[in-house]
Amino acid sequence: MRRIIYTLFCFTIFISCSIAEETFVSLKKNKVNVRYGPSFDSDVKFVYKKINLPLKQIDKKENFRRIIDLKNNSGWIHTSQLKKNNSVIAIQNKVLFKKASTFAKPIARIEKGRLLIVDKCQEKWCKVQSGDYVGWIKTNDLWGLIN
Repeated sequence: MRRIIYTLFCFTIFISCSIAEETFVSLKKNKVNVRYGPSFDSDVKFVYKKINLPLKQIDKKENFRRIIDLKNNSGWIHTSQLKKNNSVIAIQNKVLFKKASTFAKPIARIEKGRLLIVDKCQEKWCKVQSGDYVGWIKTNDLWGLIN
């Protein structure tokens, strides 16, 4: 009986630690190397060339974070190249509204794949900026938010 309880306890700790690792981050710079492993000695796998791109952090080792992007590309990035998440990507066509209501005046049509800079979020709406447009968008079908 003790062995079963101990096994369940260890499994619960493992699962809670695994879940706690996942969070969203954004790129600090326009050019960021993604590596095969968590070291500067590891080869560069590919290079991101989009500042503020949201990424899901799925693991960490010392000063490196393992990330995965919207297209399921993954690798390791040094923490100096990452910042707290401040952006999302629309995964469906959406409408940007003047206020946080579907009855508000529509400002712009947001195309699928568009990068949006998040100002703040409340309930099911986020105030975002896209180019010259600033407005409110529903949080469904946005990649980069933890709901």
